[in-house]
Amino acid sequence: MRTPLTFAILIAAGPVLAAITAPETPAASPAFDIMSADISRTGEKLTFSMAISGDAGTDVPTAVGALAGAPVWSYVWPTSLDPATVGFEDGTGILALASTAHPDFDDTPLYDEDGDGDKNDDGAGWHSHWVVLIPNDACGAGALSVRDIPEGASPKLPATWPGLPLFIDSPDARPLFEGHNISVTLALPSGTDLTAFKFDGVTSALRVNQSVHAPLLCLVDVWDVASGDLSLPGTVE
Repeated sequence: MRTPLTFAILIAAGPVLAAITAPETPAASPAFDIMSADISRTGEKLTFSMAISGDAGTDVPTAVGALAGAPVWSYVWPTSLDPATVGFEDGTGILALASTAHPDFDDTPLYDEDGDGDKNDDGAGWHSHWVVLIPNDACGAGALSVRDIPEGASPKLPATWPGLPLFIDSPDARPLFEGHNISVTLALPSGTDLTAFKFDGVTSALRVNQSVHAPLLCLVDVWDVASGDLSLPGTVE
């Protein structure tokens, strides 16, 4: 099991590829063992995808019964896009698309993903977010967290920000699971320059701080990295 990676690795140089292929990672659960990661474009829409050695989406965390210490399991595509691309304050960190499951809380208050008439009970099901990641030693040496919003601060945020004190967006972009594959399709703002867009693929665990305070959401385990070194070698096809 890998430990969280440092920000320096995120900006390391590496060969430029389209899809990223990866070897088997015996230490990872088959549901989070990445075989490839890809982003393809059709018109204004991008499809983020991963192929997993096991059945994607079959493993989810066990509820702990509280927000404090709540686990969050995720499939993540870190990108080179500026956070301003999707509506965050510019220059604030690493923009990543993440598909997550976390049974202890719901952070998609605008949508009723399970169709039961309650918009506030859907956290256990897989759903997607844009997040902004930053280095944060308060989560551990060399670790990352989702960027916090300090009390009283008013940074620029996307229209579908869920109201949490985090740089997180909750668009209605639901992951599709088909056997070994997970994919998420969504549109970026018209005119987004994808010529220099690079990405990687990661499977990981995050955890809500036991104090439910800054840092609120820490990256605590990295199970697999498509490139092996988080060098963002992938390019949009």
